[in-house]
Amino acid sequence: MSRIYKIAIDGPSGVGKSTLAKGLAKELGFVYVDTGAIYRTVGLYAQYNEIDPHDEEGLSAHFGKIDIELKWEDGAQHVYLCGKDVSEEIRTPKSSMYASAVSALPKVRAFLLDMQRSIASKTSVIMDGRDIGTVILPDADVKIFMSADEVSRAKRRYKELCEKGQTVSFDEVLSDMKQRDFNDSTRSAAPLKPAEDAVMFDNTELDIAQTIEAAKKIITEKIGNEL
Repeated sequence: MSRIYKIAIDGPSGVGKSTLAKGLAKELGFVYVDTGAIYRTVGLYAQYNEIDPHDEEGLSAHFGKIDIELKWEDGAQHVYLCGKDVSEEIRTPKSSMYASAVSALPKVRAFLLDMQRSIASKTSVIMDGRDIGTVILPDADVKIFMSADEVSRAKRRYKELCEKGQTVSFDEVLSDMKQRDFNDSTRSAAPLKPAEDAVMFDNTELDIAQTIEAAKKIITEKIGNEL
């Protein structure tokens, strides 16, 4: 592979973006960039410092102190906030809501934009989030917009949280997901929506392996045999 490729995967919470992106990155030899984890980490910083996640000025005053690192360790991505591994802590329902709030702030998005684009300029990447194809990587070679029905997404997230030992109810997960969908799709800064040239991909009836295979087919049809 001689050139750098950019693959953007967007979609709502619980649709399986990260799982797909990780699987594709492993098979294609690309770098996986979990943008959602980055926003969650900013939200966690707000939690730690008792900053209202809607307080744009209050949070932006701390940008110089927010040090985020993404590292691959033992076959998994780990996220560090100011030197502390927060990979598990950023996945709680409370962190999800904080992430949704801070990601709606234009100054936060601008703060993180350069970081994400810089990574994509140096190596072939698969980046997942909510505005990758529309804002972060508008020049991506392949743009996939994932979707799945609400209940299926909530079941996936509920199972994921239970497997991590978190005590949550399905109704709570479903309610939080509905609220986040509303927040993400109605925010003024980079709302959740497919790029005009994105391939729509509904994986409601697909398992992980089928989802990865279907996405690989989309990528091959777009890029051809260059990979």
